[in-house]
Amino acid sequence: MSVARFWRNQIHRYNLVGTHCKTCDSYYYPPRNVCPKCRRDGEIESHKFSGPGEIVTYTVIHTAAEGFEHQAPYVLGIVQLDEGPRFTSQIVCKPEDVHIGMKVKPVFRKLGEGGDRGMIYYGTKYIPA
Repeated sequence: MSVARFWRNQIHRYNLVGTHCKTCDSYYYPPRNVCPKCRRDGEIESHKFSGPGEIVTYTVIHTAAEGFEHQAPYVLGIVQLDEGPRFTSQIVCKPEDVHIGMKVKPVFRKLGEGGDRGMIYYGTKYIPA
């Protein structure tokens, strides 16, 4: 990840900031420049999500990608925020404790390191509520 891209996405990653279409009352995360439903007629505004949600589905990763080996096994889930949007996030708990419908809340955690300089970047993960 480039340094410029990292800083450009920082507010969204750190604060769960997405968008809301005032025309059709739809919410999106990550943020959109144009409403997929209304297209050019949509009026998009920034929206900070409250964060809590529930697990719609999940998987347990036993063979992790390079750089994540020390975390395996770990849980990746689709989280549906209370305001509606769904996205993928790591669920920080024992794999045997996770279940569909489980209420979760956001926490600020290390996401990884990038580049030869080892820049550490942080963001939102989820834990049981």
